[in-house]
Parts: sequence; C-alpha cells; structure tokens
Amino acid sequence: MPIETALVGVAAFIEAIAADVRHEGDRAAYAPSLDCILLPHKEQFETMEQYFATSVHEHGRWTGHARRLNRDLSGRFGDAPYAAEELIAELTAAFLCAELSIPGQLRHPAYISAWLTVLGGDKRAILTATARATEAAQYLCRIAQPDNDADTHTVAG
Repeated sequence: MPIETALVGVAAFIEAIAADVRHEGDRAAYAPSLDCILLPHKEQFETMEQYFATSVHEHGRWTGHARRLNRDLSGRFGDAPYAAEELIAELTAAFLCAELSIPGQLRHPAYISAWLTVLGGDKRAILTATARATEAAQYLCRIAQPDNDADTHTVAG
C-alpha cells in the first residue's frame, strides 16, 4: 500500500476514535486529569508518519482511562507504573502502525532503560504489557471500525 494511502487511512482511523486531541506545545502526552491527548502541531514533526505513530501511541495511553480499559495511570516519569504504561502504549502503537501500514519508530531511548527495570523485576511483565496492548489496540479498532470485528484483525496476532 502506498504511504499516502496509508496516511489517509490512519487519519480517518484516528478521527473516528473521536478522542479529545489538542495540538499545543512541543511534547506529546496523554493528560488523564483532562482526559485529552496533547500533541505538537503536525508541522513540528519531521514526517507525517512520525506524527501518526506518536498519535497512536498517545491514543494507546488514552485507552487506559477509568471509563475505558481502566489501567493504572497514576505513575510519574521514571517510576515502574509509568514505565509499564509506556511499554503498553508503545506496543499498542507498534501493533496499530503495523495494522495501519505506517512505519513506527521508537523515538524515546530514555524509556527503554525504565522498561528494562520493569522487565527485569517481573518475568511476566512483557506478557502482561503485550496482553494489555493487544486489548488497547483492539479497543481502538472497535471504536474506529465498528463494522469490523477487531478481534479478528491482525493486531498483535
């Protein structure tokens, strides 16, 4: 699939989810207290692929809200709960980038160190993170593509 076609598809996918996405600042984040996704303006990214990969990562975090999949979003950067949630979001993004035919790229090497701490302290952490990321990706697919059965998509499988 040509990348231009994939970008149109991922834009429609994200729009169909209808999360509160605000373009401001120079950092991407999910703000649980506001239940909104914060993204820099598209022009601040090197490519549209990077913008959309970042967006699906933050949408992965968005699924953790208590009204959706109810994951623990109380962690702060550098602690184990935050690292675990970031691992879930990054895996969700990887699954969705593959599903939506856009290249993903890990752009935050500082997170890897935190993930290694979480993974080193719990033999099952990668299995838990993968299961939760699969659930998050399938949840987003169900919202964005309600006519399709997200459980039969290739997301994480």
